[in-house]
Amino acid sequence: MEGLQNALNDRGLTVTILPEKGRSLFTTRNFHPGEEIISQEPYVCVPNNSTVESRCDRCFASINLKKCSACKVSWYCSSTCQKSEWKLHRLECDALARLDKDRHKSVTPSIRLIIKLFIRRKLQSEKVIPTTATDNYKLVEALIDHMSGIDEKQLVLYAQMGTLVNLILQWPEMNVKEIARHFSKLACNAHTICDSELRPLGTGLYPVISIINHSCLPNAVLVFEGRSAVVRAVQHIPAGAEVSISYIETAGSTMTRQKALKENYLFTCTCSQCVKDQEDEIKESAILEGYRCKNDQCDGFLLRNSDDTGFTCQQCGLVRNKEEIQNIASQIKSISDEASTSMFHQNCGEALFMYEKLEELQKILCHPYSISLMQTREKLLKISMELENWTKALLYCKLTISVYQIREMTRFNVSSWALVTQPFYEYELGKLARICWMKGKHGELYSGIHPLLGLQFYTCGKLEWLLGYTEDAVKSYTKAFDILRITHGTNSSFMKDLLLKLEEARAEASYKHSSMEDE
Repeated sequence: MEGLQNALNDRGLTVTILPEKGRSLFTTRNFHPGEEIISQEPYVCVPNNSTVESRCDRCFASINLKKCSACKVSWYCSSTCQKSEWKLHRLECDALARLDKDRHKSVTPSIRLIIKLFIRRKLQSEKVIPTTATDNYKLVEALIDHMSGIDEKQLVLYAQMGTLVNLILQWPEMNVKEIARHFSKLACNAHTICDSELRPLGTGLYPVISIINHSCLPNAVLVFEGRSAVVRAVQHIPAGAEVSISYIETAGSTMTRQKALKENYLFTCTCSQCVKDQEDEIKESAILEGYRCKNDQCDGFLLRNSDDTGFTCQQCGLVRNKEEIQNIASQIKSISDEASTSMFHQNCGEALFMYEKLEELQKILCHPYSISLMQTREKLLKISMELENWTKALLYCKLTISVYQIREMTRFNVSSWALVTQPFYEYELGKLARICWMKGKHGELYSGIHPLLGLQFYTCGKLEWLLGYTEDAVKSYTKAFDILRITHGTNSSFMKDLLLKLEEARAEASYKHSSMEDE
């Protein structure tokens, strides 16, 4: 790995072996917020094609697509993309073309990813495709596979998938055990490739990026520019510090995060966000995943009684009956299932009605910080936008932003917070704003520099501008830009478009202001 170390040294980085983590990426110089730490092209990648949507194998574009006439699996948006992929696709194409029609249905993106991996390894060994210090199979081989920690059910699945890959490639030197090991390797190390708005496009393997370890309070963020994976600092990182990103959705309790990491990556996180005393951990779970006080004026959290007959508010002492909670929870489960069915059948009008009923019940049962309540509101935002109900969409957008910000504020013990609202939203947001006076530190959903928070401000700005709230749109676009310039940089087409929107909104606000003065 000397070649990799030399390449990383040029970027102010080095790989260090830690007893509890294995290979880890450390800095050898200071990195500033927004600065690119490292970027890498995928060793292999595939788009998330389905029966309803396809993307170009090379650039992941979804327009002007033409299917490969031989294998009838790959799609390309142009001859340029097709030619760029041909060395790799030629062998894959021959293998897939041999399959009968029924077998084609079994060729999932995961199957294609592993096929491409073995083909690229073969072509690099034959020097058909060049290798570099950061692009070679040895880096893939060095990735952990966690085979010893996988349960029997998963091993059987990998073996079945390996048998299919073996059938497709028909290479004598291949065996199912080796293929299964590589499936396990991909499960632990592959990344979901997203566009600038974090919508999933495909899956890729980035062996150098995979050296970076997880933290629930990371100092860096992974985003994608096309197929390229780019890691940027979200805070000052001094020389000698470990670079960390988050592998999972961090908007959850410690228990929920640990469960997700154990199930998907087979390790237990020991970052500062996870190492809490038992009292803080119980409080966090009760707030994020528990119940609210029956008193609307109280923002306390509830804990189960010692006799298991109910839940007591830890702030005002009111008790909620266990049967009442179970009854509401049962209604929530039933309506949630109906809402999901409506969404599956793309019945947006019915889904909106069902999710609004769900939200009302969750507001009765769940703590205002509840993850499930926030997720329902995010669904309502999405549905409202699909139905072009911009006013309702803006309401839900502001509600989710409020929760993100208030939770961040309680983390830093800030005692006041100014909400940017229209009168229409003041009642709902006002109830949330009261929570900012709660004492104690309960953690946060997202840190101040998080792409999801920036994108929520971006959505808010678009809706405000559309509804004529130009000055508010300027504020939201500005907040979005201040966050996203750190996480996304400033050179992507998305960021240039955001800056253009901000400038246009400022010009419109200035024109409106001058027109009012003239009157």
